[in-house]
Amino acid sequence: MAHLQHASDAPRYIAADMVDDVLDRLSFLRHEPERALLIGDWTGAMAAGLAPLTAQIETRDPLLVNEEAPISTDQGFDFIASLGTLDTLNDLPGALVHLRRALNDGGLLIACFMGAGSLPALRSIMLEADADRPSPRIHPQVDVRAGGQLLQRCGFADPVIDSHHIDVRFSSLARLVGDLRAQGLGNCLANPGMPLTKAALARAKVAFAARAEADGKVTERFEILTLSGWAKPLRPPKF
Repeated sequence: MAHLQHASDAPRYIAADMVDDVLDRLSFLRHEPERALLIGDWTGAMAAGLAPLTAQIETRDPLLVNEEAPISTDQGFDFIASLGTLDTLNDLPGALVHLRRALNDGGLLIACFMGAGSLPALRSIMLEADADRPSPRIHPQVDVRAGGQLLQRCGFADPVIDSHHIDVRFSSLARLVGDLRAQGLGNCLANPGMPLTKAALARAKVAFAARAEADGKVTERFEILTLSGWAKPLRPPKF
């Protein structure tokens, strides 16, 4: 991904959507953080958009930071944004606990990542390509209900969980796979299964063509899940 993003026309629409969504949510809140932590802002757009609101911004490369370990900091943060990284962790609840502990009282977390229901076209294409020996092609994904349970379980107050989708149209299977690779959305499983044979790749191309619309393009869907919660004392439930 880091290499492919050097191209001027590299796809960045997933990251751009997440940044726009987070900045839009902040614009409706009375929250002007003095210290902010950004994880996964590999385009730099989040830091640029947050600069007028925040005195100190710290960015961390998800390739270099272990989100399943405590977040090292001399001071807490008033705002943390995690963009496109939490869904690929083994211990998501543990990572959320560490993020909660890194927030100051009254601090806010907003996390965006690919959610359940993403890539339905590619999923079905790969099932046809693999025939009677399907291989794991994508990691398990979180849905809206599970996201809400995670935030409550990890001590966040006033949790808000929602999702939206991005529909993108592709003229070829190669272009679809290329966009995934260029945005770091490829298979990250420790055991990704057998690679495609030439025969399986041919079946995948046929399956892609069979789903094409009148203009020869296939519509693929990306589900973006957003979790937000506050570092405040939890209120007792009302009965």
